[in-house]
Amino acid sequence: MSTARDLYEVLGVERGASGEDIKKAYRRLAREHHPDVNGDPTAEERFKEVAGAYEILSDASRRARYDAMGSAGAGQPITDLSDIFEMFFGSGGFGAGRSRGPRSRMREGDDIAVRLDLTFEDAAFGVRHDLAVERLAVCERCIGNGAEPGTAPISCRTCNGRGEVQAMRRSVFGTLMTSAPCQTCGGAGQEIPDPCSACLGHGRVRRRVEVPVEIPAGVSDGMELRVQGAGHAGVAGGPSGDLFVRLVAEDSPVFERRGQDLFTVLDVTVTQATLGSAVQVDGLEGPETVKVEPGTESGTVIRLSGRGVPNLQRRGRGDLFVTLHVVTPSDLSKEERVLYERLAELHGERRQVAGTLRRPSH
Repeated sequence: MSTARDLYEVLGVERGASGEDIKKAYRRLAREHHPDVNGDPTAEERFKEVAGAYEILSDASRRARYDAMGSAGAGQPITDLSDIFEMFFGSGGFGAGRSRGPRSRMREGDDIAVRLDLTFEDAAFGVRHDLAVERLAVCERCIGNGAEPGTAPISCRTCNGRGEVQAMRRSVFGTLMTSAPCQTCGGAGQEIPDPCSACLGHGRVRRRVEVPVEIPAGVSDGMELRVQGAGHAGVAGGPSGDLFVRLVAEDSPVFERRGQDLFTVLDVTVTQATLGSAVQVDGLEGPETVKVEPGTESGTVIRLSGRGVPNLQRRGRGDLFVTLHVVTPSDLSKEERVLYERLAELHGERRQVAGTLRRPSH
């Protein structure tokens, strides 16, 4: 059977080393093997070994016990350093900390995440929704304590309310006391002898509830809203979790949204673009008038200030940008064709003419 290393060997010092020598050895090895500075995968385990050895050998009483009982390197049947650390620090081993007494049953409830579909207009101007949510709510029969009415949780009879149980263990170093969380109460120090018949002792029941959610004006697709305290109820009086609402906004068949600005395309006739006109179109909140100047070219952009989406949680709105698209007629009546031919004559245009090229403008 292999044996664990001697603690003096772990620190690289002689058995009769002074306390100062042990401290210096520990500091040197701790700097060398600390996981934050040493990328070797085994560094963290080595660091724990060094720290555990120092914790024992730096304490006069523990060192005396270790020296009196004999080291693992002297042939005692101990196969791992963790066995030594358990003897001095309990079943949690080195770093597990001292006993802190029973844990509280109180625990915060979990969060809930849901999806909410919005129309384009609802996302722009805001809306109130009552969301149907499945959540764990406080049991009304036991008021959340898990015990049948007329009874109450009692001190755990296994650990006497301490939240942990202790046991005697014989080892090569003698008889040691170890401790571990109580399995009956889960470390809480309380048990429920008469569980509530409605929630079976859990203190919570699943229930479908309506949660009012105010969607502010100006939200956009993919945003997430948090409704504090609307998640699952806490355990044993703990606070409730939160409700997270992911917003999914539909696209508009007319407008393209970029932030709080809107973009659209308006078809105008050749005569409207040539002579100029005022064209009435449907805006985000009702009819809007787009003024087409005489001689307007296709691709001209007209900006309607403040006709876009309201800014989120602040004053003001984005703008509406209208791109004019001059539509060339393709199916002329005889009368229209005569008029266009007459117009061509007035402009001195012929059916076949020499074209004039010009450099594109940037």
